[in-house]
Amino acid sequence: MTTTPTPPLDPSRLEALLESAQLLHSSLDLQDLLRHLLRTVMGRLLVGRGLVAVDGEKGMRLALVRGMPKLKAGDAFDEARAREAGAQSFFTIGNEEHPVGLLGISRPPSGEIAAEEMESLRALLGIAASGIDNARSHAEAQRLNTDLDQKVQELRALLDLVRGLSSTLEPEAVANLLMLTLAGRWAVRRYALAVSREGHPPVIRQKGIALPDLQGHVEILALMPEAVRVEELQEGEFKSALEAQQAALVFPLRSSSSTSGVVVLGQRPGAQGYTADDMEFGAGLVAQACVAFENSWYVRETLERKQMEQELALAASIQEGLFPERMPKLAGYDVAAHNRPARQCGGDLYDALCFEEGENRRACLFCVADVSGKGLPASLLMSSMQANLRALSNRVTSLVELAASINQLLYATSPSNKFVTAIILEIDRATGAGRYVNAGHNECVLLRESGEAELLKSTGLPLGMLPGMSYEEGSFQLGAGDLLALYSDGVTEAYDEAENEWGEERLLDALKSSLDESATNIVTRIFEEIDSFAGAAPQHDDITLLIVKRVS
Repeated sequence: MTTTPTPPLDPSRLEALLESAQLLHSSLDLQDLLRHLLRTVMGRLLVGRGLVAVDGEKGMRLALVRGMPKLKAGDAFDEARAREAGAQSFFTIGNEEHPVGLLGISRPPSGEIAAEEMESLRALLGIAASGIDNARSHAEAQRLNTDLDQKVQELRALLDLVRGLSSTLEPEAVANLLMLTLAGRWAVRRYALAVSREGHPPVIRQKGIALPDLQGHVEILALMPEAVRVEELQEGEFKSALEAQQAALVFPLRSSSSTSGVVVLGQRPGAQGYTADDMEFGAGLVAQACVAFENSWYVRETLERKQMEQELALAASIQEGLFPERMPKLAGYDVAAHNRPARQCGGDLYDALCFEEGENRRACLFCVADVSGKGLPASLLMSSMQANLRALSNRVTSLVELAASINQLLYATSPSNKFVTAIILEIDRATGAGRYVNAGHNECVLLRESGEAELLKSTGLPLGMLPGMSYEEGSFQLGAGDLLALYSDGVTEAYDEAENEWGEERLLDALKSSLDESATNIVTRIFEEIDSFAGAAPQHDDITLLIVKRVS
């Protein structure tokens, strides 16, 4: 079979083809290239209708349409619709099996395309195919460069935010920096932020958007993704309140353990929406801000804790100065005492006041008291108890009057849930005769030289509990070799690791076994035995012990 050779292009057609090739390759804009291609073909063939479709991710779609109003750019290519609109002939652009596009034209006036024109058309479409590939490659490179620029800008914004956040330790400054960054990024004029942490004042920023009460919507925020469009929120009061104010985007603020707040952004200008990349970028900024909020709160708490520790240390040193610097040296008596608070400041008190003969009928007054509660509040009430004791001891004539007066003063100046248990006693140094008032305190011990123990039982209610209370007075005789042990309940109620109490029996055994020792050694031994019994168990209450021993 003999084939007819394709006639060569005449010089005029070749020159026109070269000119078209230059024009097609001179522009890297796809639309410009397609317009030139369609205009050239329609002009040479004198057709009034034409289209170009280009293959893409969504298949072959119309890119350019001329003279066919029923078709529009962007529609999927449909040959039947194209023929109905007026296109009669279709040509592939590029490889026929995998074309980069299609050209469709109406019938030329001559009815058929001459062989010479067909050869020019095919050559032109071949040139256009490479031009389309170049334009699309260029467009992809531009898109990648634009994306890269966008990522670089986002990274710079993130770094600037991190630098700014790392330079501030104030929650208010963190909120300002975050909202300025977000609002500036997308030129939004309406936004809101609310964040809080227990023990700290809330931080609120609102411009054009008033946030609903977040307490009732914590569960919604806790289940929310890192970024969500308002239109995608579940139906309810929270969504309705934001939609009414033209809010568009929500970022929950989450700390390490809980949801601490929310950021809301209004709509972007020009009806622009927030893309998935925008939401991812915003979520990254908000996450950095959450860390900064946590750090600022932690630093503030640390500073407050250090300040409190300094104040407690000062209070502890002041309280330590309230105890007698040394116990009195009394002829015929040996006296020692020690206090160890459970915390930095304690609520136990011991005191010893001795008077010159003739100044008062009491020769020597001793007291051990225990304030309800622990820590700084208890230490403040303890100092009040001591001040009242010292101020009144020279102005009243009996222990019952002293106890009643202190009760009235403490009741008038202390909270209703605070009171003081106390044992106050006096000893005549010459005779050893003693009297005492036990205001709701534990039964302290009078240990005889023989080893027999007597208890100084309660003679009234704790001080400061009720107004107008009266007290009874008990008496005892302290003989040579006898010992008085006044203590707070922290002594007998010391616990070991199994939560067993040291108890009164162990205290009596320790006192009896050390009866021949000095008062100082007895106090030291009692504390050592308590510590040995408790082991690694923490001290849960203040421990106070005062020993008065008659040696002659």
